Amino acid sequence: MRIPKEKMLPEAGIVKSPTTEQEQMTTGGWRVLRPVIDHEVCTKCRTCWIYCPEPAIYIDKDGNFQINLKYCKGCGICASVCPAGAITRIPELNFEEVSVRRELPY
Repeated sequence: MRIPKEKMLPEAGIVKSPTTEQEQMTTGGWRVLRPVIDHEVCTKCRTCWIYCPEPAIYIDKDGNFQINLKYCKGCGICASVCPAGAITRIPELNFEEVSVRRELPY
């Protein structure tokens, strides 16, 4: 059986991340610690962007790295791999606009 070309995985199994936001699939409400980037310290090495397991880190039109808080789960990988120490994790409840949801599973 031959797999149609449009259903085949790209070379090396790299799948492009979604290009549009999908409200029904946001996962930022799981986060307890919010990553915050200090743009004065950031060297723009892209290490955080490479290691982020979600497509939550992006480069804005000015070339600065930003975190899409709708999708960031707060895993902390970006902060742990940043060679400049430009990313800190701050408790989500310290922010005025809290995105943490406390919902019962039933």
